[in-house]
Amino acid sequence: MFSADVLAPVKRIKPSFRNELEITDAIQDLIDHGLEVRPHLVQGWWKDTGKLEDMLEANRIVLDTLDKGLPPKLAGCSIEGRVEIGEGAEIIDSVVRGPVILGAGARVEHAFIGPYTSIGDRCKITRCEIENSIVLADSEIRDVPLRIDGSLIGRNVKIVKTDIKPKAYRFMVGDNSEVGVS
Repeated sequence: MFSADVLAPVKRIKPSFRNELEITDAIQDLIDHGLEVRPHLVQGWWKDTGKLEDMLEANRIVLDTLDKGLPPKLAGCSIEGRVEIGEGAEIIDSVVRGPVILGAGARVEHAFIGPYTSIGDRCKITRCEIENSIVLADSEIRDVPLRIDGSLIGRNVKIVKTDIKPKAYRFMVGDNSEVGVS
């Protein structure tokens, strides 16, 4: 856990040989500037989530803790397994196969949400399939013709199929990302 004091070192330190800002360098900077740094031993389970595979594994572990209560019955939908549905979320003519978390205000329509998927608050998932993935808040996935699997999709991301000519892939991808296209 860090206070806001860590923001100054983050601005001062330089990227490592991996072109990443290292938390150990920020901690050393705090010490060098006379600020208090105390260790804390974590009791129980802890997972480093610095890579996609680690994030997905942590997501699976968390989803495996969902209550095994009866899934809700919604007209025109098939909801199977452990599914947690946030307040105001809507599921319309879709299949949701848990374990799944659907965030508050999310909307799933004519879609398949497969096991080990976490959908963030206010997301819209329409006419597509997704499983074993994490979709962060305020994102939209619509009309994607192939199943999305093993993915981490950030906040306020829009993934949609278009019919614009000429046909081409169009990407805006952040640093150190990986995109697989088939």
